Amino acid sequence: MDRRQFVKYSFGVVAGLSGTTFSTAYGGSNHQLRSYPIDGRKVKKTTEQMLAFDFSATPIDKPKSNKGLHATEMSHVQDYDRYGYGKYRLAGGLPVVPRYDLLANAGNYAAPAKRKRLANFFAMTDIHITDKEAPNQLIYIQQADSAHGGEMTSIYSPVMMYTTQLLDAAIQTANALHERSPFDFGISLGDVCDSSRYNELRWYLDVIDGKPIRPSSGAHLGEDTVDFQRPFQAAGLNKSIPWYQTLGNHDHFYIGSAPVDANPALKIRESYVSDQVWAVGDVLIPNASKSTPMALPPVVYDLNTSLSGTSKATLNDPVTGIAGNTFYMGVIDGASPYGAIRYTGKAEDFKSPPKVAADPDRRALLRSEWIAEFFNTTTLPKGHGFDLVPEALRRSQNGFACYSFVPKSDIPLKIIVLDNTQLETDGSHDIHGHGFLDEVRWKWLQAELDAGQANNQLMVIAAHIPIAVAASGSLMEWWNPKGQASPSQNDPHAVMDNAVKLPDLIRKLQDTPNLLMWMSGHRHLNTVKALPAYSDEARTQLVPEKSFWQVETSSLQHFPQQFRTFEIYLNSDYTVSIVAVNVDPEVAEGTPAATSRKYAIAEHQIARNNLRQNEPNRVYFPGSRLKVDSMDPTRQQDDSIDPSIHYGNVDGVPYCASYNAELFKQLTPTMIEVLKKIA
Repeated sequence: MDRRQFVKYSFGVVAGLSGTTFSTAYGGSNHQLRSYPIDGRKVKKTTEQMLAFDFSATPIDKPKSNKGLHATEMSHVQDYDRYGYGKYRLAGGLPVVPRYDLLANAGNYAAPAKRKRLANFFAMTDIHITDKEAPNQLIYIQQADSAHGGEMTSIYSPVMMYTTQLLDAAIQTANALHERSPFDFGISLGDVCDSSRYNELRWYLDVIDGKPIRPSSGAHLGEDTVDFQRPFQAAGLNKSIPWYQTLGNHDHFYIGSAPVDANPALKIRESYVSDQVWAVGDVLIPNASKSTPMALPPVVYDLNTSLSGTSKATLNDPVTGIAGNTFYMGVIDGASPYGAIRYTGKAEDFKSPPKVAADPDRRALLRSEWIAEFFNTTTLPKGHGFDLVPEALRRSQNGFACYSFVPKSDIPLKIIVLDNTQLETDGSHDIHGHGFLDEVRWKWLQAELDAGQANNQLMVIAAHIPIAVAASGSLMEWWNPKGQASPSQNDPHAVMDNAVKLPDLIRKLQDTPNLLMWMSGHRHLNTVKALPAYSDEARTQLVPEKSFWQVETSSLQHFPQQFRTFEIYLNSDYTVSIVAVNVDPEVAEGTPAATSRKYAIAEHQIARNNLRQNEPNRVYFPGSRLKVDSMDPTRQQDDSIDPSIHYGNVDGVPYCASYNAELFKQLTPTMIEVLKKIA
C-alpha cells in the first residue's frame, strides 16, 4: 500500500485501521509491518484538553533512594512503574490569552471582531530523530556526571528510542486538524536530526512521505521482538499540505555542538560509521583553561580537548562516585525492551574497544548534502523550500539554506525562512548552539525585509534560534566572539565574527514595521515574548507599528512533546492578531507513541528541567564581576526578568509548560489601506 492510498484519512477509516499490517522485505526476510493509526475524533488542541501528572516539589537528591529515581538514574526504565513515573490524566483546557502589550491603547483596548483569516499553518520543531544505536553518542555522561549531565536529557532520555513513531503520531494529528480546518502549509523549524546522520534524515523524510520505516541500524537487533525496533508503516502527511523546512544546529553539527570536519585529528566523521564505540572525555565539564574562577562565555567549553581526552578537567563526581578522563559512551541495546545501555565506563577498564555493527547509513551529512536530500521526497513542494535557493548557493560549501515564500497568492504575507546557525568554519572550540549570521545571510535578510516592506507584505521570520531570550553563557545566546564587554573573554579560536550584533539586528527588525513575528524552536520551550520598539532611550514611548512578537515552540521529542498551530487574522479595527496554540499529538493506547509520551513525562518528573524560563537581563555573569552583553536590547539591563513572558496555568495541572495566546499587532496606515482591499 503506497502513501497516496494511505494518507487520506476520514475518522471512520482511521478508527478501522488499527489492525492493518503491511508486508515488505528487510534484510532478506519478510516483515509484517504494523501501522499505528490514531482516532482522529479524539484529536484536541490544548485549548480543550491538557495532560496532568503528579509533580513532587522535592527532587530525589541522591541515587539508590527508595523514594524515586535520581536524574542520573533516568535509564532505569524498568523502575518507572514502581515509582509511578509517566502516569497522566486528562484535565481541562488552557485558555488563549489576549496580548495587547504592543498596542498604543493597551490599557483600554476592547477585543475587535475577526474580519478575515489571512493564514492557517502549523509548526513542528526539535523532532530530533535519533539513531540510538550509533557508536558515537554521549550517553554515559548523563549517568556519570551528576553536576553537568544528570539534567542533560538531550544526550540521553528514553524518549530517544521512539522518535520516528512519535513523529508519525504527530503527522496524523496534523492531518486530522487539517480535515477540520485546512492548513495553508506546515513547517519544521529545524533539528529534525539529532546528529546530522543520513539515516536520521531519511527516517524523518520517509515518515512524512508515508513510507515503510525500519527504525533501527547496524545489526537491527530486536526488530522482530522490541516495539521501538519494529518496522512500521508511516501514515504520511496529507498530500494537500505544503511542507517547508528550516535548518537547525543538530542538522549539521555533531549532536548539535561540534563541526564534524573542523579538526580532522578528532576523527569525528570516522566515528559515525565505525564499528567501535567512541571513547571521549566529559564534554560538559567547563573549559579547564578558563576555570579560574570559572569558565565564562563565549568560551565555556573546549570540545577539542574534551573529545580528544586531553582536557585538564577530570571527572570526579561526588554523587555517582565516578572518576576518570576518558570513557566509552555506550549505545542503546536494540534487543532490550527497556533500551538498556551497553558499553559504558572508563576506557582503561576495557581490555579492547567494545564493538557494534557498523552502518554506512549513519554517515554525517554536509550542509549541502542535507539540503539535497529534501529533493528526494514524494511530498510537496519539491525541495520543501530549498528549490527557491539558487542551486549554486545551496550546493556551496556553506550550504545556503535561506529562502522566502508566499503561502497564498492573494494574501500579502511572506514567510522568511532564515538559517541562523553557526558555521562549520568559524574556528570556535565551544558548543555551536549560538545564533549567528555571516555576511551573506545578513545581507540576504536585510534585502528580504526591505523587499517585503516595499511590496507591502506582512512578514513572518521562521528561524531555528530565537533572539533576546537566552542568558549569556547559556550557549544559545547571540554569538559575540570578538566583541565581548570584557575583551579578555573574546574567543581566542574564532576566525570570524557575527556579521551583525544583536542590538543592530533588532533595530533592523523594528525598522521593518510589516514584520509580525519571529518564530523559532531550539530551546525546547513554549515561550512567547514581546519585542517592543521605543522612540526614547528611557523606553517610555512605545512605537506600536515597529514592535513585533516572538513565539517559540517546544521540542516534539521531549516533554511537553507539542507542536503549534498559528492562525493570522485581520481584525475589524485593522489590527492583525496571531492565535498561537499548542497541540499534543494524539497517541493510540498501547502503541510506541504512547510509550514515548509516558517516558517524556517520566523524564520531566525525574530531571525536573525548568520549562518555564524567564532569564534576568544580567549586568554581570553570575558569580563574577564580569560584565556581559545585554541579552535583550529592548529592555533595561538591570537583572530583572522579562515582564512580557508568561506561561499557562490550569486547575488540576501541577506543571504546565504550555502557553496559548492571541498576539495583537498594530499596522502602518499604508498597510491598512492595502489590507482594506482584500477584506
